[in-house]
Amino acid sequence: MKKILITSALPYANGSIHFGHIAGAYLPGDCYARFQRLKKNDVLYICGSDEYGIAITLSAELANRTPKEHVDIFHKKNLELFKKMDFSFDHYSRTTWEGHTKIVQEFFLDLCDNGYIEERTENHLYSEEEKKFLADRYVVGICPKCGFDKARGDECPKCGASYEAVDLKNPKSKLTNHPLVLKPSKHWYLRFDKFKERLKKWIETKKWKQNVLNYAFEYIKDLKPRAITRDLYWGVPLPIESAKDKVFYVWFDAPIGYISATKEWAEKNNKKEAWKDYWFDKETKLVQFIGKDNIPFHTVFFPAMLMGQNKPYILPDQIPANEFLLLEGRQFSKSDNWYIDLEDFFSKYSVDQIRFYLAANAPENSDSEFSWKDFQVKCNAQLLAKLGNFINRSLVFTKNYLNSKTGELKNLKEEDKKFLFEIDSLVQKIEEAYENFHVRKASQIIMQLADLGNCYFDKKKPWELKKDKKRFEEMSLTITLCLECCKSLALITYPIIPYASKEIWKMLGYKNKILNEGWEKIKNTHIPSNQKILDPKILFRKIEDKEIEEEVKNLYGNFEKIKKKIEIADFEKLDLRVGEIIEVENIKKSKNLIKLKVDLGFEKRTIVANIAKYYGKNLIGKKVIVLINLKPIKIMGIESQGMVLAGDKEGKVEIPFINTLPLGSNIR
Repeated sequence: MKKILITSALPYANGSIHFGHIAGAYLPGDCYARFQRLKKNDVLYICGSDEYGIAITLSAELANRTPKEHVDIFHKKNLELFKKMDFSFDHYSRTTWEGHTKIVQEFFLDLCDNGYIEERTENHLYSEEEKKFLADRYVVGICPKCGFDKARGDECPKCGASYEAVDLKNPKSKLTNHPLVLKPSKHWYLRFDKFKERLKKWIETKKWKQNVLNYAFEYIKDLKPRAITRDLYWGVPLPIESAKDKVFYVWFDAPIGYISATKEWAEKNNKKEAWKDYWFDKETKLVQFIGKDNIPFHTVFFPAMLMGQNKPYILPDQIPANEFLLLEGRQFSKSDNWYIDLEDFFSKYSVDQIRFYLAANAPENSDSEFSWKDFQVKCNAQLLAKLGNFINRSLVFTKNYLNSKTGELKNLKEEDKKFLFEIDSLVQKIEEAYENFHVRKASQIIMQLADLGNCYFDKKKPWELKKDKKRFEEMSLTITLCLECCKSLALITYPIIPYASKEIWKMLGYKNKILNEGWEKIKNTHIPSNQKILDPKILFRKIEDKEIEEEVKNLYGNFEKIKKKIEIADFEKLDLRVGEIIEVENIKKSKNLIKLKVDLGFEKRTIVANIAKYYGKNLIGKKVIVLINLKPIKIMGIESQGMVLAGDKEGKVEIPFINTLPLGSNIR
């Protein structure tokens, strides 16, 4: 019996999870855990909420609640969604558990003792108005790489560049929009550079997916000391008297959450020291399921932190990171209304339908996508028409012509032996698929076995055999062999669609739970003769066209309809130029309008714009797109000599800015 510790990435308690998250780190982890339990291995499956960090304090402040109130909301929501997905975590923890703080501080002190921590006093961004240092997510400014003017303090959402907040040009407070100054502040750095060679040798021994290895090797090329502390009030405090206003950076404390979650599991089960049986036992296989955006933290940062401990922590054995799941070709985005409401989804469709679909479309080696029409096809043409149909016809025939009892597996012909051999072969193949984290391939093999059963049923034609009393034994054998195939389907579907698996198992007349019997016993034992079969029930419902049409309409309905088509000549009539806003003036008696002075390079224009709720003096110096051959019109007594281009959706207005083109440039 193997000892296997399984973790799925701790979801950040700053919002609700979506199917993209589920397909990447959670469904694959749950399938693997269920499979290994069937194999009778010692499995512990751990997860929990990641609840500290700057993004949470910022969101909480904007929502006018405390960080604890904020994370409580999303911890509860995400846990409820995980339960609806039928995930089998042995324990779901949270990093605000008091025991987590103690372990994080112990990690830090061990790293200090072993010479991997250094103190540095450097300039950091300070808000004179708020009287405090501002961590990266509280800062906005101009990207030092591409010039994007809404870059965050840690990375640019436009070009993807990472940098320190002090590298931003014109840094401002995200909350007050006031400029920031530099002041010295002490922080603690982890000397990752000291682990470079040790990490490289360790990674070279790993048989990970190629994309994971590529990320890991690329990241260790330029390992540098990295700050692990922040000027923040929400987080794990440093165990140092002189650092009362400092907390650990969330990326440092979050992976330690796997350990604290295991410890909390042990305490809740009255086995206080049992967590060490997993984290200190060199025979334990640690498997960590993540999305590709978490690869550096799990292949480089966390292993280095473990290497720097005085305690004998194990290192990850496998890190099966997945790519991204898109929604109809685009990334899931709640802010852009491009998402699926999970509460609404589960009120209409079954958990097995979505588990199967996400497994069949798992983004294992490249990005994949959720498509409503493809969801319908896979549910109807595969789950219902293949798997559900085969189970139902086998059980109905047993009820109607075998008095709801299995027959004997005797006097097998060559075609019957071949059928059993092919069943065994597919079971062996799916065992290898599950063992190697290939849930997509596993879903395909499930359908191959259902196809095999349907083909055998059709070829043997039991509906013809039942007409001849002399061929009753042959009919009985045919149906019993189909029930044998159903038994194998109950076994191999358990990791992906556990509800259907348990229902099939129950309808076949088994009293013990499928998990209690285990993979090897079920695989190597034929269905007993004269076993009472329960009445068949429908496992999957058909998804109608009108349902999917409504879902697609709801998804795309957030967008305005395309206007009437125009000729290219009509578009060419528009004269769009680059202009720089040099003056901004409020208009008396108007809350919505502002007066702009725009320099086009060859002349200056006055433009009245309906953007006062969204923009003000911060537009000065910005280059924008201006429609300059629009006939002048008087607005609030001011002649407006053009139009500044802006996008709007549901009350949100955003102006696209130009970074490098000179004034007066044509926009085509």
